[in-house]
Amino acid sequence: MAIKTSRIVPERSGRLVFDRLRGGRGGPLNSINICRFWLNGRCLKNPCRFAHCETPDVPTNHVQDRPQNSHYYRSSRNVLVSNSWQRASQDVEERVVPKSVPRKSSDSENISKKLRKNAPENDLNLEDVVEENSDVPKKTPERVCEFWVQGNRVNGDQCHYLHSRFRGDQFTMLAELQGHIKAVNGIALPQGSNELYSGSSDGTVRLWDCHTGQCANVINLGGEVGSVCSEGPWVFVGLPNVVKVWNTESGAQYSLNGPVGQVNALESVNDLLFAGVEDGVILAWKGSCETDLKFQLAATLKGHTCGVTSLVVGGKRLYSGSMDHTIRVWDQENLRCIMTLNGHDDVVKSLLCWDQYLLSCSLDCTLKVWAATKEDSLEVIYTHSEEHGVLALSGMTDSDGKPIVYCSCGDNSVHIYELPSFTDRGRLFAKQDVNTLQIGPGGLFFTGDRTGLLTVWKSLAEPQVAP
Repeated sequence: MAIKTSRIVPERSGRLVFDRLRGGRGGPLNSINICRFWLNGRCLKNPCRFAHCETPDVPTNHVQDRPQNSHYYRSSRNVLVSNSWQRASQDVEERVVPKSVPRKSSDSENISKKLRKNAPENDLNLEDVVEENSDVPKKTPERVCEFWVQGNRVNGDQCHYLHSRFRGDQFTMLAELQGHIKAVNGIALPQGSNELYSGSSDGTVRLWDCHTGQCANVINLGGEVGSVCSEGPWVFVGLPNVVKVWNTESGAQYSLNGPVGQVNALESVNDLLFAGVEDGVILAWKGSCETDLKFQLAATLKGHTCGVTSLVVGGKRLYSGSMDHTIRVWDQENLRCIMTLNGHDDVVKSLLCWDQYLLSCSLDCTLKVWAATKEDSLEVIYTHSEEHGVLALSGMTDSDGKPIVYCSCGDNSVHIYELPSFTDRGRLFAKQDVNTLQIGPGGLFFTGDRTGLLTVWKSLAEPQVAP
């Protein structure tokens, strides 16, 4: 009995599967639909509710007819192959034979030939053609190995990720300065000083010896440092509701009151200091960068409806970026707004003046290049897109006179491009997003990320700071 049972069960299962292939047990044979995917050797269903035969009188086992060397027997992520397959399927779908067409052997053969003519011979061959004719170069891994960062080389040379803090042959990393426990939001190297200043969300300003890389001093300010800048021997630090000022030569210190909220941006030029505050106001102080005269509040610039995030001076104009998605242009002499630029769809994070051009970046994943028009206004002449939001900009000119722009992006890296073509020149990698970039003398440049790490880099050919 056991032997009989083992024989009966597969026979009954075979009949059930065969009936389903024929459109249901007891159904008329002339109403069978032929599986269009089976005709092209692509049917993956077992059992399939359509017939796997070219005539209704000759049942065909679709498992045997399916090509065993088909590409779909193995996993593949080739997008080009997948898309080609979808296009072929759509073509087949448009040529489905209506049920009312008589199922004659000759008609079925003709239909089969037409369908196979319009489809690839097999997916394996299609994949080979795509790989042979593809012009897309193999990309260098754009991610640092997490195990390598921790000092563990698990896969060694077989690892698919980078075992380096950068990609490129025109710069190198000199040092990593660790001390801050929260994001670095500002870096400054005062003129004539041997100490590098860094401000952080941890409420401190650290002074780093430029010769040894050691922390020489820690100034606890008791509030989050939102920005840092320098002009001559002066260092300016933006805090909640105040701007702290130091003279590195004389040791003089000042506190500039007036801001309401966090000071997110600072810019100093000649005898003017500008501070962008989170309430949307820009404060301007007038003083002297060569004497110990106190700074006097000269003007309050109002216009932005949300916090000011970035400031830059170019020519006789001050440019301000804001969380209200706009850029405002101010006349530096009378301190009045002369135009408003609307081009970004999210927070404007950073601005950079380069010759007669203005560069702006935003969380909307774009970097825009603005140029003057005949009407003396500004318009976008080029938009560069990144996969992630752009957080900060800085620039220099290399030894060959080519302009280089550094773009900190939301993928924990700094993208380096040659302008105006945006040709890739390399990439710097960080543990977390880089909040601030600062160009120094002699090819030095600095990055500060959200973990509190300050990194010192050097260009292998001494460049010039962007004008």
